[in-house]
Formats: sequence, C-alpha cells, structure tokens
Amino acid sequence: MAITTPMDIVSYITIRGTNKVVRVGDCVLIRPSDGSDRARVARVELIGRDDNNNVNVHVMWYYRPEESFAGRRQFHGARELFLSDQYSVQSVDNIQGKCNVHSLKNYTELRNVNAWDYFSRFCYNVSTGTYTPDQVAVFCKCELPQNPDEFMLQCKQCEDW
Repeated sequence: MAITTPMDIVSYITIRGTNKVVRVGDCVLIRPSDGSDRARVARVELIGRDDNNNVNVHVMWYYRPEESFAGRRQFHGARELFLSDQYSVQSVDNIQGKCNVHSLKNYTELRNVNAWDYFSRFCYNVSTGTYTPDQVAVFCKCELPQNPDEFMLQCKQCEDW
C-alpha cells in the first residue's frame, strides 16, 4: 500500500484508557462506523504520526463469513474471520481493544476460547469474492470441512462417525 501523506513511523501506541500496547502485526477491534455495536477486526500494518501530530493506524481488514460474497456456511465457526485484501487508515481513537486471530489449528488447541479469540483459515479477495485457499480439508464422507465449534461425534449430513 502506498502512503500518500508524509508520516513519522511510530513503533507502538497505547490504547486510550488502558495499558494495552499495540504494535505492527497485532490484531485490534475497531469501533464500527455504521453505528452497529459489533466491532470490526483488523490487523495493524503500520502506525504513523502525520504532520498535524495525529496518530493513525493503517490496517488490513478481516471479514466475517456473512459479510462475504458466499455468506455464512454451516462449516464456518462462530469466531471465524477471513483476512481480506482491503486496507484503510484509522485514527488510533477508533481502537477499542486488542484481539487474537489464530490459525485454525492453534484455535482448536486453545483450552479456553475468550471473547477476543478468533481464527482465520481463508484469505478473501473482496473485489472478486474468491478465497485462498479455494479448498479445505474435509473430515467425513459428505466432504464437509471442519467446524471447530462442533465436536463431531457423528456427521449430521452423512451420519458417518
């Protein structure tokens, strides 16, 4: 992404009203601009201070399955996100908190899933509505991918164990 305004790079910021430090590569919860109460999730790509001394974060957005072209499918977990190819610049004042976006493997190994834990197994191209990878491992005869929120004793579709 090209930076169009002169910026001084900042190594970290502290979320207002907390002692939480945010660095490049961290995932954050961004206050929604549409008036909804559900925060957006983004990965911090750059932190900088502009000529007016405003501190901004350049973020790469995550999408929830229902926000994608294909919509939510039965194998999507409740905490699943897709890393998109969409960037934007946000004021640090829009950051509500930090969160963790795990790989599917690491997510399934968590002993306790907290409100700030998510997982991502796909990248999402917003303009084409396509995913990478375009195939995922399947776990039963009906060839449905794993939904980490469901402990599969018997598949509901094919009744395979």
